[in-house]
Amino acid sequence: MTRLLTISDLSVAFDSDTGTVKAVDHINLDIRRREVMGLVGESGSGKSVTALAILRLIRRPGRITSGTIRFDGVDLATLSEDEMRHVRGARIAMVSQTPRTALNPVIPVGRQIARLFMLHGGLSRKDAETRTLEMLSMVRIPDPARRAQQYAHQLSGGMCQRVMIAMALATSPELLLADEPTTGLDASIAVRILDLLREMGEKTGAAILFITHDLGVVAEICDRVTVMHAGQVVESAPVRTIFHAPAHPYTRALIRSIPRLDREVAMEPIPGSVPSLVTPPPGCRYIDRCRFAIEPCGLSRPPLNAIAPDHLLACYGYDRAPA
Repeated sequence: MTRLLTISDLSVAFDSDTGTVKAVDHINLDIRRREVMGLVGESGSGKSVTALAILRLIRRPGRITSGTIRFDGVDLATLSEDEMRHVRGARIAMVSQTPRTALNPVIPVGRQIARLFMLHGGLSRKDAETRTLEMLSMVRIPDPARRAQQYAHQLSGGMCQRVMIAMALATSPELLLADEPTTGLDASIAVRILDLLREMGEKTGAAILFITHDLGVVAEICDRVTVMHAGQVVESAPVRTIFHAPAHPYTRALIRSIPRLDREVAMEPIPGSVPSLVTPPPGCRYIDRCRFAIEPCGLSRPPLNAIAPDHLLACYGYDRAPA
Protein backbone atom coordinates (compact mmCIF):
# COMPACT_ATOMS: atom_id res chain seq x y z
CA MET A 1 0.00 0.00 0.00
CA THR A 2 1.51 3.35 -1.05
CA ARG A 3 2.09 6.19 1.37
CA LEU A 4 -0.29 9.15 1.28
CA LEU A 5 1.29 11.23 4.06
CA THR A 6 4.89 11.16 5.28
CA ILE A 7 6.00 13.23 8.26
CA SER A 8 9.76 13.47 8.68
CA ASP A 9 11.65 15.02 11.63
CA LEU A 10 8.68 17.25 12.57
CA SER A 11 9.07 19.53 15.60
CA VAL A 12 6.56 22.05 16.95
CA ALA A 13 7.33 24.47 19.78
CA PHE A 14 5.29 26.99 21.75
CA ASP A 15 6.79 30.02 23.50
CA SER A 16 5.56 30.52 27.07
CA ASP A 17 6.46 32.58 30.13
CA THR A 18 8.33 29.60 31.56
CA GLY A 19 10.26 28.82 28.37
CA THR A 20 9.85 27.04 25.05
CA VAL A 21 7.49 24.06 25.17
CA LYS A 22 8.68 21.30 22.83
CA ALA A 23 5.20 19.93 22.14
CA VAL A 24 6.28 17.74 19.20
CA ASP A 25 9.91 16.73 19.03
CA HIS A 26 11.42 15.32 15.81
CA ILE A 27 8.70 12.77 15.03
CA ASN A 28 8.39 10.50 12.01
CA LEU A 29 5.04 9.14 10.89
CA ASP A 30 3.47 7.83 7.71
CA ILE A 31 -0.10 7.07 6.68
CA ARG A 32 -0.89 4.78 3.79
CA ARG A 33 -3.76 5.17 1.36
CA ARG A 34 -7.10 3.80 2.57
CA GLU A 35 -5.79 2.78 6.02
CA VAL A 36 -6.87 3.87 9.49
CA MET A 37 -3.86 4.93 11.55
CA GLY A 38 -4.37 5.36 15.29
CA LEU A 39 -2.35 8.02 17.10
CA VAL A 40 -2.46 7.33 20.84
CA GLY A 41 -0.93 8.62 24.04
CA GLU A 42 -1.77 10.50 27.23
CA SER A 43 -3.14 14.04 27.17
CA GLY A 44 -0.36 16.45 26.29
CA SER A 45 1.62 13.92 24.27
CA GLY A 46 1.41 16.00 21.08
CA LYS A 47 -1.32 14.16 19.17
CA SER A 48 -3.60 17.11 18.41
CA VAL A 49 -0.65 19.41 17.72
CA THR A 50 0.53 16.92 15.09
CA ALA A 51 -2.88 17.10 13.38
CA LEU A 52 -2.85 20.90 13.41
CA ALA A 53 0.67 20.87 11.95
CA ILE A 54 -0.54 18.68 9.07
CA LEU A 55 -3.20 21.27 8.30
CA ARG A 56 -0.69 24.11 8.81
CA LEU A 57 -2.89 25.58 11.52
CA ILE A 58 -0.18 26.12 14.15
CA ARG A 59 -0.63 29.73 15.25
CA ARG A 60 1.55 31.96 17.44
CA PRO A 61 2.94 31.51 20.00
CA GLY A 62 3.42 28.13 18.31
CA ARG A 63 5.63 27.40 15.31
CA ILE A 64 6.96 24.49 13.31
CA THR A 65 10.70 24.47 13.98
CA SER A 66 11.84 21.56 11.79
CA GLY A 67 10.75 18.79 9.48
CA THR A 68 8.66 18.16 6.40
CA ILE A 69 5.08 17.04 5.87
CA ARG A 70 4.71 15.46 2.45
CA PHE A 71 1.15 14.86 1.25
CA ASP A 72 0.79 12.89 -1.97
CA GLY A 73 4.44 13.70 -2.71
CA VAL A 74 4.18 17.46 -2.08
CA ASP A 75 5.76 19.19 0.94
CA LEU A 76 2.89 21.20 2.41
CA ALA A 77 5.35 23.79 3.76
CA THR A 78 6.18 24.84 0.19
CA LEU A 79 2.57 25.76 -0.62
CA SER A 80 1.31 29.32 -0.42
CA GLU A 81 -1.59 29.98 1.96
CA ASP A 82 -3.92 30.25 -1.04
CA GLU A 83 -2.73 26.86 -2.34
CA MET A 84 -3.05 25.40 1.15
CA ARG A 85 -6.70 26.47 1.31
CA HIS A 86 -7.38 24.19 -1.65
CA VAL A 87 -5.83 21.31 0.31
CA ARG A 88 -7.30 22.11 3.72
CA GLY A 89 -10.94 21.09 3.84
CA ALA A 90 -10.87 19.66 0.32
CA ARG A 91 -8.13 17.00 0.20
CA ILE A 92 -7.44 16.90 3.96
CA ALA A 93 -10.41 17.33 6.29
CA MET A 94 -10.81 17.26 10.06
CA VAL A 95 -13.45 16.05 12.50
CA SER A 96 -13.18 17.94 15.79
CA GLN A 97 -13.60 16.58 19.31
CA THR A 98 -15.91 19.55 20.03
CA PRO A 99 -18.41 19.49 17.14
CA ARG A 100 -20.93 21.88 18.67
CA THR A 101 -18.35 24.64 19.08
CA ALA A 102 -16.75 23.86 15.70
CA LEU A 103 -20.03 24.54 13.91
CA ASN A 104 -21.08 28.14 13.25
CA PRO A 105 -23.87 28.85 15.78
CA VAL A 106 -25.70 31.45 13.64
CA ILE A 107 -25.83 29.55 10.33
CA PRO A 108 -28.06 26.48 9.74
CA VAL A 109 -25.95 23.33 9.53
CA GLY A 110 -27.21 22.53 6.03
CA ARG A 111 -26.00 25.87 4.72
CA GLN A 112 -22.57 25.26 6.23
CA ILE A 113 -22.26 21.98 4.33
CA ALA A 114 -23.62 23.54 1.12
CA ARG A 115 -20.95 26.24 1.28
CA LEU A 116 -18.28 23.55 1.09
CA PHE A 117 -19.80 22.13 -2.09
CA MET A 118 -19.96 25.62 -3.59
CA LEU A 119 -16.44 26.59 -2.50
CA HIS A 120 -14.53 23.41 -3.27
CA GLY A 121 -16.83 21.72 -5.78
CA GLY A 122 -17.96 24.74 -7.80
CA LEU A 123 -21.61 23.67 -7.52
CA SER A 124 -24.57 26.00 -7.86
CA ARG A 125 -26.57 26.75 -4.73
CA LYS A 126 -29.38 24.41 -5.83
CA ASP A 127 -27.02 21.52 -6.61
CA ALA A 128 -25.12 22.15 -3.36
CA GLU A 129 -28.34 21.94 -1.36
CA THR A 130 -29.22 18.67 -3.07
CA ARG A 131 -25.80 17.20 -2.30
CA THR A 132 -26.10 18.44 1.30
CA LEU A 133 -29.27 16.41 1.84
CA GLU A 134 -27.54 13.39 0.28
CA MET A 135 -24.60 13.75 2.68
CA LEU A 136 -26.86 14.12 5.73
CA SER A 137 -28.72 11.02 4.66
CA MET A 138 -25.41 9.17 4.10
CA VAL A 139 -24.34 9.82 7.71
CA ARG A 140 -27.73 8.51 8.82
CA ILE A 141 -29.32 11.74 10.03
CA PRO A 142 -33.11 11.24 10.04
CA ASP A 143 -35.31 13.76 8.21
CA PRO A 144 -32.31 15.51 6.60
CA ALA A 145 -34.41 18.29 5.03
CA ARG A 146 -35.62 19.43 8.46
CA ARG A 147 -32.27 18.97 10.18
CA ALA A 148 -30.51 21.00 7.47
CA GLN A 149 -32.54 24.05 8.52
CA GLN A 150 -31.59 23.72 12.18
CA TYR A 151 -28.74 25.30 14.12
CA ALA A 152 -26.06 23.51 16.12
CA HIS A 153 -27.71 24.25 19.47
CA GLN A 154 -30.87 22.47 18.29
CA LEU A 155 -29.01 19.20 17.68
CA SER A 156 -27.70 16.59 20.10
CA GLY A 157 -23.96 16.05 20.53
CA GLY A 158 -24.08 12.88 18.46
CA MET A 159 -26.07 14.64 15.74
CA CYS A 160 -23.55 17.51 15.65
CA GLN A 161 -20.74 14.98 15.25
CA ARG A 162 -22.58 13.38 12.31
CA VAL A 163 -22.90 16.83 10.74
CA MET A 164 -19.15 17.34 11.20
CA ILE A 165 -18.46 14.01 9.51
CA ALA A 166 -20.77 14.99 6.65
CA MET A 167 -18.87 18.30 6.30
CA ALA A 168 -15.51 16.54 6.42
CA LEU A 169 -16.50 14.04 3.72
CA ALA A 170 -18.42 16.49 1.55
CA THR A 171 -15.43 17.15 -0.71
CA SER A 172 -14.27 13.51 -0.86
CA PRO A 173 -10.97 14.12 1.00
CA GLU A 174 -8.08 11.70 0.63
CA LEU A 175 -7.17 12.09 4.31
CA LEU A 176 -9.50 12.54 7.28
CA LEU A 177 -8.10 13.70 10.63
CA ALA A 178 -10.42 12.52 13.43
CA ASP A 179 -9.37 14.18 16.70
CA GLU A 180 -11.04 12.41 19.65
CA PRO A 181 -14.36 12.33 17.71
CA THR A 182 -16.24 10.42 20.43
CA THR A 183 -15.24 12.62 23.39
CA GLY A 184 -18.22 13.54 25.56
CA LEU A 185 -20.65 11.22 23.77
CA ASP A 186 -22.68 8.48 25.40
CA ALA A 187 -21.16 5.04 24.91
CA SER A 188 -23.93 3.87 22.57
CA ILE A 189 -23.65 7.02 20.45
CA ALA A 190 -19.84 6.74 20.42
CA VAL A 191 -20.08 3.21 19.02
CA ARG A 192 -22.35 4.45 16.24
CA ILE A 193 -19.94 7.27 15.39
CA LEU A 194 -17.04 4.79 15.21
CA ASP A 195 -19.04 2.48 12.95
CA LEU A 196 -19.96 5.45 10.79
CA LEU A 197 -16.35 6.63 10.44
CA ARG A 198 -15.17 3.15 9.51
CA GLU A 199 -18.03 2.73 7.02
CA MET A 200 -17.46 6.14 5.45
CA GLY A 201 -13.73 5.50 5.16
CA GLU A 202 -14.33 2.23 3.34
CA LYS A 203 -16.98 3.81 1.12
CA THR A 204 -14.98 6.90 0.11
CA GLY A 205 -11.49 5.38 0.18
CA ALA A 206 -10.21 8.08 2.55
CA ALA A 207 -7.30 7.33 4.84
CA ILE A 208 -8.00 8.24 8.48
CA LEU A 209 -5.67 9.50 11.20
CA PHE A 210 -7.62 8.58 14.33
CA ILE A 211 -6.41 10.51 17.39
CA THR A 212 -7.42 9.15 20.78
CA HIS A 213 -6.26 8.15 24.25
CA ASP A 214 -8.74 5.26 24.30
CA LEU A 215 -7.07 2.00 23.29
CA GLY A 216 -10.42 0.23 23.25
CA VAL A 217 -11.46 2.50 20.40
CA VAL A 218 -8.17 1.83 18.63
CA ALA A 219 -8.82 -1.91 18.71
CA GLU A 220 -12.19 -1.34 17.05
CA ILE A 221 -11.25 0.87 14.14
CA CYS A 222 -7.50 1.03 13.40
CA ASP A 223 -5.21 -0.90 11.06
CA ARG A 224 -1.94 0.44 12.49
CA VAL A 225 -1.07 2.37 15.65
CA THR A 226 1.55 5.00 16.45
CA VAL A 227 2.20 5.63 20.15
CA MET A 228 3.35 9.07 21.32
CA HIS A 229 4.80 9.98 24.71
CA ALA A 230 5.84 13.49 25.75
CA GLY A 231 5.95 14.78 22.17
CA GLN A 232 7.87 11.83 20.72
CA VAL A 233 6.96 8.68 18.81
CA VAL A 234 8.00 5.62 20.84
CA GLU A 235 6.40 2.78 18.87
CA SER A 236 4.51 2.12 15.64
CA ALA A 237 3.10 -1.22 14.51
CA PRO A 238 -0.01 -3.00 13.19
CA VAL A 239 -2.85 -2.89 15.70
CA ARG A 240 -2.65 -6.64 16.39
CA THR A 241 1.05 -6.31 17.26
CA ILE A 242 0.41 -3.39 19.59
CA PHE A 243 -2.16 -5.39 21.57
CA HIS A 244 -0.57 -8.83 21.49
CA ALA A 245 3.17 -8.06 21.39
CA PRO A 246 3.77 -4.46 22.55
CA ALA A 247 7.48 -3.74 22.85
CA HIS A 248 7.91 -0.32 24.45
CA PRO A 249 7.45 -0.20 28.26
CA TYR A 250 5.12 2.79 27.81
CA THR A 251 2.94 0.94 25.29
CA ARG A 252 2.80 -2.03 27.68
CA ALA A 253 1.79 0.29 30.51
CA LEU A 254 -0.98 1.76 28.34
CA ILE A 255 -2.27 -1.74 27.61
CA ARG A 256 -2.22 -2.64 31.32
CA SER A 257 -4.15 0.54 32.15
CA ILE A 258 -7.19 -0.67 30.16
CA PRO A 259 -9.88 -1.72 32.68
CA ARG A 260 -10.45 -5.51 32.65
CA LEU A 261 -12.56 -7.89 34.70
CA ASP A 262 -10.45 -11.01 34.15
CA ARG A 263 -7.65 -10.11 36.58
CA GLU A 264 -7.33 -9.25 40.25
CA VAL A 265 -6.46 -5.60 39.60
CA ALA A 266 -9.01 -4.26 37.12
CA MET A 267 -6.77 -1.37 36.04
CA GLU A 268 -3.08 -0.61 36.58
CA PRO A 269 -2.37 3.14 36.48
CA ILE A 270 0.89 4.32 34.91
CA PRO A 271 3.15 5.57 37.74
CA GLY A 272 4.66 9.04 37.71
CA SER A 273 3.82 11.83 35.31
CA VAL A 274 4.82 13.16 31.90
CA PRO A 275 8.12 15.10 32.15
CA SER A 276 8.34 18.83 31.57
CA LEU A 277 8.32 19.67 27.87
CA VAL A 278 10.24 22.88 28.64
CA THR A 279 13.20 21.09 30.23
CA PRO A 280 12.82 17.43 29.18
CA PRO A 281 15.45 14.84 30.16
CA PRO A 282 18.30 14.46 27.63
CA GLY A 283 17.62 10.81 26.99
CA CYS A 284 14.39 8.82 26.94
CA ARG A 285 11.49 10.88 28.25
CA TYR A 286 9.95 7.82 29.86
CA ILE A 287 13.03 7.04 31.94
CA ASP A 288 11.67 8.20 35.33
CA ARG A 289 8.59 5.99 34.92
CA CYS A 290 10.33 2.92 33.49
CA ARG A 291 11.38 -0.17 35.46
CA PHE A 292 13.64 -1.42 32.68
CA ALA A 293 15.81 1.65 32.03
CA ILE A 294 19.51 1.07 31.43
CA GLU A 295 22.43 3.50 31.35
CA PRO A 296 22.08 4.64 27.69
CA CYS A 297 18.44 5.62 28.35
CA GLY A 298 19.57 8.61 30.41
CA LEU A 299 22.30 9.72 28.00
CA SER A 300 20.67 9.99 24.57
CA ARG A 301 17.30 9.70 22.91
CA PRO A 302 16.65 6.15 21.64
CA PRO A 303 16.40 6.13 17.81
CA LEU A 304 13.22 4.86 16.14
CA ASN A 305 14.36 1.61 14.52
CA ALA A 306 12.66 -1.38 12.91
CA ILE A 307 12.70 -4.41 15.20
CA ALA A 308 10.45 -6.46 12.91
CA PRO A 309 8.69 -5.92 9.58
CA ASP A 310 6.39 -2.88 9.94
CA HIS A 311 7.28 -2.54 13.64
CA LEU A 312 9.23 0.56 14.74
CA LEU A 313 10.50 1.09 18.27
CA ALA A 314 12.46 3.74 20.18
CA CYS A 315 13.83 1.93 23.23
CA TYR A 316 17.22 0.74 24.48
CA GLY A 317 15.98 -1.68 27.14
CA TYR A 318 12.80 -3.22 25.75
CA ASP A 319 14.32 -6.73 25.58
CA ARG A 320 14.81 -6.62 29.37
CA ALA A 321 11.06 -6.34 29.99
CA PRO A 322 9.06 -9.58 30.22
CA ALA A 323 6.59 -10.16 27.40
